[in-house]
Amino acid sequence: MTIFSSLNTSASALTAQRLRMDVVSSNIANAETTRATIDEDGNYVPYRRKMVSLETQETKSFSSFLERAQGSSTSSNGVRVSEVTEDESEFQMVYNPSSPDANEEGYVAMPNVDPLKEMTDLMSATRSYEANVTAMNATKGMLQKALEIGK
Repeated sequence: MTIFSSLNTSASALTAQRLRMDVVSSNIANAETTRATIDEDGNYVPYRRKMVSLETQETKSFSSFLERAQGSSTSSNGVRVSEVTEDESEFQMVYNPSSPDANEEGYVAMPNVDPLKEMTDLMSATRSYEANVTAMNATKGMLQKALEIGK
């Protein structure tokens, strides 16, 4: 464990939460996009909601394996984005016969993005980001005080 391990852990979390906020922002921006992609038949497909999956970041060094084997490893190595997946739930069908994207019955397939759920995810990511900034500032303050001891 180095003196900067807590800073590295917080930095990895900041990076992951920033990507999570970017994905949520993309979902909100495309909440009304009915022509996001084209399928193999040449038909337009609405935007699909994207989700971020996070996992712990493992260090592959000899010392980390030794600490884990001895049972003395108490710290995490941070977090990383494992994947960005698409939500496979059904599209919302909205009656709008005047739309160029309407089917024969007059229904338009709308993206599976729920703005309320996206705002909740955005608030969660923002709070996690702020908590990690606070942790980094506390660590920085402790390191500065430790350096002042030698004066």
